[in-house]
Amino acid sequence: MILVHLFYEFFKTGLFSVGGGLATLPFLAAIGRKTGWFGTDDLANMVAVSESTPGPLGVNMATYVGFTTMGIIGSITATLGLIAPAIVVICIIQKLLDKFRDSAAVQKIFYGLRPASVAMITAAGLGVAKLSLLDLTRYQRTGSWADLFAWKAVLLAAVILPLYKKFKLHPVVYIAGAAVSGIVFGM
Repeated sequence: MILVHLFYEFFKTGLFSVGGGLATLPFLAAIGRKTGWFGTDDLANMVAVSESTPGPLGVNMATYVGFTTMGIIGSITATLGLIAPAIVVICIIQKLLDKFRDSAAVQKIFYGLRPASVAMITAAGLGVAKLSLLDLTRYQRTGSWADLFAWKAVLLAAVILPLYKKFKLHPVVYIAGAAVSGIVFGM
């Protein structure tokens, strides 16, 4: 029964998360709250691991959740659940697009989807920033503004951003540097 539930939850995520991997984050947070398969800290770790491994973020996260929930069969089930809607929708759109390529209505629909995608990606980016740069648990415990921020992570971001802007090295270099810093400084 858990395999069916995994497939269903990730099918919904794949169906409604327009805009790519980061757009899956609000859905994943909801899955974690609803099912208890993972918590907020686990979600932050999944984002970090998924961002640093090859492949789409959403697929990596679905595979990870499936694996931690039900092993290899769970990872396959969750991944198939996430990608199945895209495959179905792409096949349908391809058939329809050939027929209605020059339709003004189709052009308007695609134009209207752009802001929704931008909004979902922005919300996901803000969610990642909240997870990685803020320590809300400590802030709620103490009430001190100094405890609101995860200062090591803020400092790391403040170092990496200018380095990236100046040297424009491949992002993997900065991801690896951040991973090493996280291990060394216990982040």
